[in-house]
Amino acid sequence: ADVMYENYNTTLSIEAQTMVDMMETGILPACAKDMAKYRAMPALAGDREAVYTSIKTETDKLKALMEKKPHELREEASYLCDTVKPQMAAVRTLVDKAEGLMEKSIYPYPTYEELIYTHHA
Repeated sequence: ADVMYENYNTTLSIEAQTMVDMMETGILPACAKDMAKYRAMPALAGDREAVYTSIKTETDKLKALMEKKPHELREEASYLCDTVKPQMAAVRTLVDKAEGLMEKSIYPYPTYEELIYTHHA
């Protein structure tokens, strides 16, 4: 059982850290670039500022949660499942909203549609 806990903990920790890295190096810079386009006409930006700011806030929460994770295998697994995964889902929901707001050329990663259908082209 310990091997399974260790595998789960390692996998989820890597996924959470990867998510933080993707937010900080790809999504948040893209959000800033997108917001810059609305500097002259902020009224046209819609929900962008709120969504993009929330991505930063929720990513920071995820980082803080990862720093607090327990070191005992079973406690860590429960913490990752019950605390970290829901926070990752919160970040993901906001990023999905951001993807719908951003121009394709600014969004830094392939969309689901591109991943699924580009091999047909």
